[in-house]
Amino acid sequence: MRLEPPYRATWTTPEAWHVELDGEAGTEGRSFFIAEGRTEGRLSARLRAANAPSRRVDRALTPDLRGVLETDDGATLLFSWSGLARLTPSGMRELVGSITHVADDERYRWLNDRLCVLTGEVRPHRADGFEVVIDVAELVWEPPG
Repeated sequence: MRLEPPYRATWTTPEAWHVELDGEAGTEGRSFFIAEGRTEGRLSARLRAANAPSRRVDRALTPDLRGVLETDDGATLLFSWSGLARLTPSGMRELVGSITHVADDERYRWLNDRLCVLTGEVRPHRADGFEVVIDVAELVWEPPG
């Protein structure tokens, strides 16, 4: 296998809501975020999405992001991302996951049957917010060697 990167995505979350549940095994949380940003690279687009991550008892998050990419050349792609946001000793989050896309525009239909993987991080942004940056790469099948 090999990786071919179609884009980098960067976004902020101007709106967010959180709830926590305490129990015998610890505290878990649920959140809901509205995401706004852009992608740059082979696929340049406006990004709009909603994320409903769960926070496990070990403080790791399991993102569940669904959204739309409105490309600079007029196409619309829907995407779905799931993965893991690990908390580092410094308090930052490392992101890993997989993402799929759906497009009806002929220029982007190639993404419909591709699995992409991602890595990224959550970075401080302004005084009280954060910015998410992910690098997306197509996972290209190659015969085992």
